[in-house]
Amino acid sequence: MASDDNQSYKPVSKSDAQWQRELGENRFKVLRQKATEPPFSGIYYQHKQNGDYLCAGCGALLFHSTEKYDSGSGWPSFFKAARPEAIRIERDTSHGMIREEILCARCGGHLGHRFPDGPLPAGMRYCVNSLSLRFTEKDEPGREK
Repeated sequence: MASDDNQSYKPVSKSDAQWQRELGENRFKVLRQKATEPPFSGIYYQHKQNGDYLCAGCGALLFHSTEKYDSGSGWPSFFKAARPEAIRIERDTSHGMIREEILCARCGGHLGHRFPDGPLPAGMRYCVNSLSLRFTEKDEPGREK
């Protein structure tokens, strides 16, 4: 599950049994069954360290800490993805709403949703479940700790 800036986003495909074994119950529910963790409960909600947020399923680079902000929503929020090709967007009409679901483009894992109420200039908020993420700390830009 290593990540680097030159990583390809070649699709990762596994059976549900493989995913469940590797992810554990809670991460499996979020990443593979599209569950949502309770607001204000995730380990990355108020996380402020310098580094990268990776997909907890496949290790793909999703967000940089410099793109994270406090939206007050109860979930980690980012104003853009590390790379546009890292995130796949799909229409979500569940729960009587019309939203944009965000998924890891590499493994198809459910990350959360994107809303058009983020900070300018992009105006987007990527609202992400902490259970969908794994963090790699950096002690200075460009160098992993």
